[in-house]
Amino acid sequence: MEMQRSPSSLEIRVVSSSQPQEKPNHFQRVRNKSSQFEDPFSSEHDPRLIYINDPNRTNDRYEFTGNEIRTSKYTLITFLPKNLFIQFHRLAYVYFLVIAALNQLPPLAVFGRTASLFPLLFVLFVTAIKDGYEDWRRHRSDKNENNREALVLQSGDFQLKTWKNICAGEVVKIHSNETMPCDMVLLGTSDPNGIAYIQTMNLDGESNLKTRYARQETISMISDGSYSGLVKCEQPNRNIYEFTATMELNSQRIPLGQSNIVLRGCQLKNTEWIIGVVVYAGQETKAMLNSTISPSKSSNLESYMNRETLWLSAFLLIICSVVATGMGVWLFRNSKNLDALPYYRKKYFTFGRENRKDFKFYGIALEIFFSFLSSVIIFQIMIPISLYITMELVRVGQSYFMIGDTRMYDSSSGSRFQCRSLNINEDLGQIRYIFSDKTGTLTQNKMEFQQASIYGKNYGSSLQVTSDISYEISTTESSWQQGRKPKLGDNVDLVLMSLLNQPLIGEERLAAHDFFLTLAACNTVIPVSTENSPHLINEINEVGIIDYQGESPDEQALVTAASAYGYTLVERTTGHIVVDVHGERIRLDVLGLHEFESVRKRMSVVVRFPDSIVKVLVKGADTSMLNILRRADDDGLHSSLHAKIREATKNHLSSYSSEGLRTLVIGSKNLTDAEFGEWQERYEEASTSMTERSAKLRQAAALFECRRLLVDAKTKFGIKSNGHISDSGTQNIELTGVIASDKSESSERVTNFSDTELALIIDGSSLVYILEKDLESELFDVATSCKVVVCCRVAPLQKAGIVDLIKSRTSDMTLAIGDGANDVSMIQMADVGVGICGQEGRQAVMASDFAMGQFRFLKRLLLVHGHWNYQRIAYMILYNFYRNAVFVLMLFWYILHTAYSATLALTDWSSVFYSLIYTSIPTVVVGILDKDLSHITLLHYPRLYEAGLQNEGYNLTLFWITMLDTLWQSLVLFYVPFFTYNISTMDIWSMGSLWTIAVVILVNIHLAMDIQRWVLITHLAVWGSIAATFLCMVLIDSIPIFPNYGTIYNMAASRTYWLSVCLIIVLGLLPRFLCKVLHQTFWPSDIQIAREAELLKSYLGSWVQGLTMTSADNNDFRQLLCDPSLWAMLIQLLS
Repeated sequence: MEMQRSPSSLEIRVVSSSQPQEKPNHFQRVRNKSSQFEDPFSSEHDPRLIYINDPNRTNDRYEFTGNEIRTSKYTLITFLPKNLFIQFHRLAYVYFLVIAALNQLPPLAVFGRTASLFPLLFVLFVTAIKDGYEDWRRHRSDKNENNREALVLQSGDFQLKTWKNICAGEVVKIHSNETMPCDMVLLGTSDPNGIAYIQTMNLDGESNLKTRYARQETISMISDGSYSGLVKCEQPNRNIYEFTATMELNSQRIPLGQSNIVLRGCQLKNTEWIIGVVVYAGQETKAMLNSTISPSKSSNLESYMNRETLWLSAFLLIICSVVATGMGVWLFRNSKNLDALPYYRKKYFTFGRENRKDFKFYGIALEIFFSFLSSVIIFQIMIPISLYITMELVRVGQSYFMIGDTRMYDSSSGSRFQCRSLNINEDLGQIRYIFSDKTGTLTQNKMEFQQASIYGKNYGSSLQVTSDISYEISTTESSWQQGRKPKLGDNVDLVLMSLLNQPLIGEERLAAHDFFLTLAACNTVIPVSTENSPHLINEINEVGIIDYQGESPDEQALVTAASAYGYTLVERTTGHIVVDVHGERIRLDVLGLHEFESVRKRMSVVVRFPDSIVKVLVKGADTSMLNILRRADDDGLHSSLHAKIREATKNHLSSYSSEGLRTLVIGSKNLTDAEFGEWQERYEEASTSMTERSAKLRQAAALFECRRLLVDAKTKFGIKSNGHISDSGTQNIELTGVIASDKSESSERVTNFSDTELALIIDGSSLVYILEKDLESELFDVATSCKVVVCCRVAPLQKAGIVDLIKSRTSDMTLAIGDGANDVSMIQMADVGVGICGQEGRQAVMASDFAMGQFRFLKRLLLVHGHWNYQRIAYMILYNFYRNAVFVLMLFWYILHTAYSATLALTDWSSVFYSLIYTSIPTVVVGILDKDLSHITLLHYPRLYEAGLQNEGYNLTLFWITMLDTLWQSLVLFYVPFFTYNISTMDIWSMGSLWTIAVVILVNIHLAMDIQRWVLITHLAVWGSIAATFLCMVLIDSIPIFPNYGTIYNMAASRTYWLSVCLIIVLGLLPRFLCKVLHQTFWPSDIQIAREAELLKSYLGSWVQGLTMTSADNNDFRQLLCDPSLWAMLIQLLS
């Protein structure tokens, strides 16, 4: 798949209304500081003017930003208010703040004022420390970056200057391996031809070298030392793949493009030095404009959790209303004798200054209102605010183990699995539709020459493979004179080699010559010597090893194939190309170049041969090239021959496609003087245009591309992708630009054509018609009735459109996976985006939620880690709802028996520590480490993945069943101690001590009943939490100033105390235990059956290991028990 970029999706436009003859005022200057970046030009008369080596004049009209950058958020003065403002954007923190504020009011002081503030202050403090540390690192990074130095032309000499003081219009010199301080237009390089090599890894993640050129007209500036001229360029924008500008120099108007600019953050490689003029600095550089954070995604389970949170909020309001109503009724009935009742008196009867002090009675109405607010404070943990923090911790732990999974480590590229988004780990267990790119994703993007159709004849059947492919090409003249054999490591067709060794006589031989000459010349690949020789053109009698550098691996493969057949590209500049043809150097003057683009789907170069013949060489996709072929009817005597060649070539094309080969059409045409003159006029006008340059260049290319272009012998070139495709599906798909979506309910049947009933194949042009005619609903109906949908030759935005077609019409989860820049839109559109660390750069990885080295890892990611993450998070959400609700309902029953007085039997700190210390750690540990099934079982039985698709781990039914269980357990928690000590003299603090230890033990044993995998850390977390609770209670009860002083010492010595705790646990968990036994016995799920089979196999395996090996029968029995097919049959019988 060829990389197709979509400039329109990256461009940002600017609007300026200032008059050219007036200098803007301060307000207008602020607006001109690139606060809006929308269009490169609002009009052709309002470009950015950069005067070379004259920064004062450059910045006279527009106050361009300096080169100082700032990525930090805070300063010492703004840190506290700004950080608090950002933190309180989270509703959870606002909720905490309201509760703490209400508790500070005297009528509502349920908890101690310090205790009520502790959770909020703790969370704010920890978050502020984290944010402050991160911002300090940003400040330090900004300081180091801004204080770096570069050579700037000052007073006729290059002198060191800090980066932050560099401004637009200044001339800067960069040496090898140095980083660009700003965006600069190249004026000259150490290479005589003006070539420079840069690495853009810091910008777009690509590690391969890019080539940039200085215009030949500006190279003289370097030798003369007279830097002058005017650059008119577009306004700052984010598009790193396009640059539109012109330079006015010595009354000439020179076009400048993307190949003439080097961007901030790029590194200079294999070039001694470059000199350029600054056009964008600081925050206006393309690197800084692209430093925005991708929009975050929220998980599917989290949306369900928010729905249940609303239910709990409604329930909270109901029970608070019950308490307030009960309080009002009780006050109304006992309004005349409040002083005589134990729970509510108008006067205090106590010791000290408070004795006989009047109680502030606000009236029944206000007392009801205050009772409602006090109830909200008491029952505040019904809203599981701590659940959000717990989920973040669990996701971090899950990501740690996913990253450390050695089975998802790609040793060939040295790349580990990456979790780039921590919000959607559990979504990996609920994917129903998979959208996949093919080339580089389902297959390794390694290109080899396979077959070619030249002059109607097929070549490639006698292909000889001598060794592995190598991009190092031998360029010795003698090697071709001595039998003309290529170096080891190239794949060649001997018949085709024999044809190329013949003299240039006859149409077939000339067609083959133009074919390989186009492969070698019509590209943007740069040959680089690997033997420290800067001039390849002089290496005639010596062996020179050439390394081809290019932005596309496809072009590198084409040039390598041409070199294998004796057409070696040895030099390329902006003005000429040198090709070694079997030892003879041919210099081609480049008159114009039309690079590949997604609209034309072609690339063409206009060259002048040494005999002054002007020819256009074209290559492109078959769909775009076959439409512009010259008709054979106009060729007179040759019409019959050309018709046969055309038909043979089309047949070869069909044959190549059926074999899964990637095809390319090569063409050429001689230009007459009139045609060349017309094209040159249009080309120069378009290349210097400041508006719609791409469209005008496309129109100029159409002059010769669409005027009966003669494709020499209608040649065809085949490239094969050496695919390594996973066993999880798609192994039979070999179509260019494939997007495969899975409609099946099991990822076991993802995309294998042999297993499907219906499949849909659709191309890009059909998609355009469908989307324009509002036929998306019909396409959706057809596509979802198929098991596989294959989309061929689709644009990047069309890929995203297909994902949106499914995503917008169904609630099912979607996953998109790709490896190239043209997959970014699709990856960002899907619920889960996965990037492959392939050979098409790292744009897909940088835009993805998860990244990995091979497509085959997707099977393990979904079936194993996706299943584990979903089951863990789903259970953790339900458990947190249960854990908080059982505590709240226990307090609710107590308040109903204390005249609705909103009093507590628990200490303030016990209430605070319940969610913070007593029960939080086991939840996190189980959410990270628990495993219901082994990875072997999950991979062997992909049907188990359906548990996530069917929402078996978390749904509304399970939520309400959990709430019913919670209701029962809360009743047991309250009424067992209530009836046990009903006629005793136990005070409320002793009762609260019993309830505290009982509820903590109950919820932890509840959790222990559901744990599937016990390890040392799990034991320490569960049983250690119970021990920590008892220890904290001892410490709290040992503080003399607390009203519960010494309570635990008296209660712990009582047998009734411990018997009550045991009775609570047994009665509270008995219904749950019985229901689990019945359900797993009579209605077992697939997961339960597989788990039992695992346990049975483990027990029998241990028993078999203990058998003696003295007889052959024992050996046969052991082999039988170890046979996987036996266990598969067993599981089927159990199910």
